[in-house]
Amino acid sequence: MADFLLAHGLFILFVLIAVESAGVPLPGETALIAAGVLAHNGEFHSIETVIVVAALAAIIGDNVGYWIGRKGGRELLRRTPIVRDAFKRALPPSERFFARHGAKAVFFGRFVAFLRITSAWLAGISRMPWWRFLFWNALGGIVWATSVAVVAYKFGEAAAAAINKYGLYGAIAVIVLIAILYLGFRFWKKRLLKNTMSRQDRGA
Repeated sequence: MADFLLAHGLFILFVLIAVESAGVPLPGETALIAAGVLAHNGEFHSIETVIVVAALAAIIGDNVGYWIGRKGGRELLRRTPIVRDAFKRALPPSERFFARHGAKAVFFGRFVAFLRITSAWLAGISRMPWWRFLFWNALGGIVWATSVAVVAYKFGEAAAAAINKYGLYGAIAVIVLIAILYLGFRFWKKRLLKNTMSRQDRGA
């Protein structure tokens, strides 16, 4: 992925994230992580440029997915034999869910692999008001692009591996744990040094 991005640049980053957000399972988040690591190594564009491109791609791609779901999603599911009956039963509760919790689903869906691909479609099919979708989608896209890119940029390849394996929240938890252990070690070392000096003073 890193070599692919180096060869084709920001355009590929935009396309991968936008198409994934529109509902096609492509490695958009992996591309963003790779771009953050490359920016950290000084081999790519600035981290600010990476964040802007990723956020725009996420917002535009999600809106494409939303309008596909809104304009044609219901008809497509009604005509698909394998899901037709289940769709008829699932639509009313889906509409009620998005009426009550659509904002949270759209925002937090950006951070979950499966929902990142499907939440825009589901919002459109459920007829979530577009202005409401746009606000929470844009907020989620900006926070997601910034957090993933900055974590990858600041902590390099270790963060990239953690995000790929555990997801963003898992990677943050790992980083926080490492930070706690590091601070605990420094505190223990400082306390040990203080006790040693105190014993030396008493001995003198």
